[in-house]
Amino acid sequence: MHLVPVADRLRGTAAHRGQLRDEGYRDASLRAAVRDGAIEVHRRSWFVSADAPADLREAARRGGRITCTTLARMRGWWMPDGVGDDVHLHFPPGSTGPRTPWGGVAHWSRPVAPVGRALIATVEDALAHIAVCRPPAEALVLWESAARMERLAPEALRAISWPSRAAVELAAQVTGLADSGLEVLVCRPLRRLRVQVRQQAVVAGKPVDVLVGEWLVVQIDGWAHHSSSAQRSKDIAHDAELRLRGYTVLRFSYAQVVHDALEVERTIRRALAAGLHARPS
Repeated sequence: MHLVPVADRLRGTAAHRGQLRDEGYRDASLRAAVRDGAIEVHRRSWFVSADAPADLREAARRGGRITCTTLARMRGWWMPDGVGDDVHLHFPPGSTGPRTPWGGVAHWSRPVAPVGRALIATVEDALAHIAVCRPPAEALVLWESAARMERLAPEALRAISWPSRAAVELAAQVTGLADSGLEVLVCRPLRRLRVQVRQQAVVAGKPVDVLVGEWLVVQIDGWAHHSSSAQRSKDIAHDAELRLRGYTVLRFSYAQVVHDALEVERTIRRALAAGLHARPS
């Protein structure tokens, strides 16, 4: 069997010595690649490409697995403002952990889902760590984004034996309907008001971000929203159609939802106090 050079095999990634041996790579060829500077070796077992992401190299160097918000960012989940870029690593009980001081965040816990040799934790473990690492509202944003992007059914999340009460509560709240984390930030306080809140309900032929009661529509513009005049025109036309049909439409910007959430909530409460969710305008 012809093997590609180990540097090409590892380009942009990492692999454990045992995996590389199983694929047919000899220790002599691995040592030669390390001497040539094509790959790095950490903890005598992890071989990492020189062009691998910094977080992956850090995981190999420290003997942990990428998890929590570091994994969320790697997989492209919607990230709330204010989440730092510290490296979060998972160290299962019995592992040696980081041997020297470092500036990252260590999560010590038993794996939620079985995992073998890996430098990246499972999605389930990342969610478990997010549950105890981030404030509840931020954690719910990340869980909703994960459910959407990883195609995780809320029922499946609720069936998992989570290691913390915080994770159990988040699993109970996840809907899997949020088109963006902004919807979560708006809906979470509304649901405490005991009014009917529906996400991505189809009204006038198109989904709306949030439908409160029967007649109050809340639309949320993401930070990259309206990148084209054509999209903006479509949104204006849909808002007009909704109003013509009797709906009250409240539209908020990214900056309002993220940086002035209390004022957004107050505005929606005023609409509720006026009964705009219960009758046509």
